[in-house]
Amino acid sequence: MTTQHTTATREEWLAQRLDLLKAEKEFTRQGDALARRRQALPWVKVDKDYRFETDDGQASLADLFNGRSQLLVYHFMFGPDYAAGCPSCSAIADGFEGFAVHLANHDVTLMAASRAPLAKLQAYKKRMGWHFPWVSSHGGEFNFDFNVSITPEQQRQGGVEYNYAVNRHPIDVNPAPAPVSLFAAMCGTDAATYRRDRPGMSSFVLKDGVIYHTYSTYARGLDGLWGMYQWLDRAPLGRNEKGPWWKRHDEYAR
Repeated sequence: MTTQHTTATREEWLAQRLDLLKAEKEFTRQGDALARRRQALPWVKVDKDYRFETDDGQASLADLFNGRSQLLVYHFMFGPDYAAGCPSCSAIADGFEGFAVHLANHDVTLMAASRAPLAKLQAYKKRMGWHFPWVSSHGGEFNFDFNVSITPEQQRQGGVEYNYAVNRHPIDVNPAPAPVSLFAAMCGTDAATYRRDRPGMSSFVLKDGVIYHTYSTYARGLDGLWGMYQWLDRAPLGRNEKGPWWKRHDEYAR
């Protein structure tokens, strides 16, 4: 079978590869500069007494640091009325298993937080074979304050902030986009309920007994956390997708 892709000699390929290498190095330098800008952001004191349910009982936000000075929280889409966690968040969380231990030994605690009751999180965690910390913010304001959850009233009325922009329009539009309906069904709920939770991550620091919020990102800002996409971006056909193709890791035909 003849390929439709451009072919070349090794020498021709190398010339283009070296040109691409210059662009990759510049991209790396830009990434380093962005990281420095993230770390230079001012800190915002956290005044609320957020409470969570953990495997070890009720905990405060300070408790979640687990003796470390830095805390990274992945806002995992698992609403109270979901039967299972979001497939996209699950794909991201698959990577947590390998590097959480490295972060823990670099003064950083990594964990997930969701609005679903703890028992649901524990059951799903067992199904997925995960061991990283995952806490429930059920009944509290944590998810709402960090703009990853909305109420049914907000959904109907609009004016919801996500990814640092405010959507003035209602977001319970029917019919929902096909990917939303697909993932809602995979979570055992309807599209409107599914859309009341959003993905994101937030960073916190504990300094002299005071907690500060330092950074949050959402939507495509999470791309760098998707381990599979970092590999696909280096594969011959790239992401090569026309819509959601991924599943939970225990749902693929093997």
